[in-house]
Amino acid sequence: MECFIELWSARQVWKQLSHEERKAYLEQIGPHLENLIEKGVEIVGWGVNDEATTHRANFDFYAVWKFPTLDIKKEFEAVVMEAGWYNYFHQENVSGQLTTPDEIIGKLIVI
Repeated sequence: MECFIELWSARQVWKQLSHEERKAYLEQIGPHLENLIEKGVEIVGWGVNDEATTHRANFDFYAVWKFPTLDIKKEFEAVVMEAGWYNYFHQENVSGQLTTPDEIIGKLIVI
């Protein structure tokens, strides 16, 4: 199982679009997301990054996804790129295979 975490904020070019243009852009992404969900992708959650978060990342929004395979995660990344998402949003991503706390603690000890 792959985990993918997105952190993003709107770029000025997004803010300059009308509400109708923003809505139209986001609506065209919907069918791509539905296709991925049919393939077993799970949206764990989307949210607004709380201003009061300790050591807060400098982004306004986040999304957490689970992907059943690496190939489907790569398909998702390609859809995001093809949709021009990064033209409108400054974004950083974190991803990798889900594992256990014990495995990560072991890696922390040996790095």
